Amino acid sequence: MFKKIALVIGALVALLLVVIALQPSTFAIERSAEIEAPPDIVFAHLDGARALDVWSPWVKMDPKVKLTHEGPESGVGSSESWEGPEMGAGRLTVTSVQPDQQVELKLEFTKPMAATHVARFTLTPTTDATRVTWRMEGTNNFVGKAASLVMNMDVMVGGTFERGLADLKTLAEADAKERAEQAAAAQAAEGASPPMTFEQMREAIDEAPEPHALPDEPATPPAED
Repeated sequence: MFKKIALVIGALVALLLVVIALQPSTFAIERSAEIEAPPDIVFAHLDGARALDVWSPWVKMDPKVKLTHEGPESGVGSSESWEGPEMGAGRLTVTSVQPDQQVELKLEFTKPMAATHVARFTLTPTTDATRVTWRMEGTNNFVGKAASLVMNMDVMVGGTFERGLADLKTLAEADAKERAEQAAAAQAAEGASPPMTFEQMREAIDEAPEPHALPDEPATPPAED
């Protein structure tokens, strides 16, 4: 009896191992958002570890996280390590930068489990905004494959991406508005008037005073014979 139970359990375990092994060995999670700001303003919030911390959804999720920054303030080599009860532990490093176009990061997780992934922010100008795409990709080890059977990582991580992009949108659009206001104030200080709209031109013409009539020219006396 016990031998049969052991055989059944062994068969189930073997089947589970096969199912886990058949799970995808790679993954990619991606979300995008339209931000009404020029690419250079959005880029300024992406090209360094400290800039990312301002709006990072994970930093907000773990108020007790300890952050340690290294390297330059921004650009390639900007890095930070983190450790917290919610975030676990790991390291982030900026590995590639294309100004106003793309930022690539290396993510090294050490707790609760070891993994190395790549994150990438891509900026695409549109007619009156910037489309920001946040993508993370990597490989699934055995533990990652097993976790994918009970957790939908695209929904979990993708939802966090969406919250982060919403906060990034708020920051960048506020910066864009401030820049526009400063430009308008500078223009006003220089005494330059903005171009008139068609309606303003028409109103100005309608309200213009009637031109004064020229005085009558004196009659020319008749010539004497």
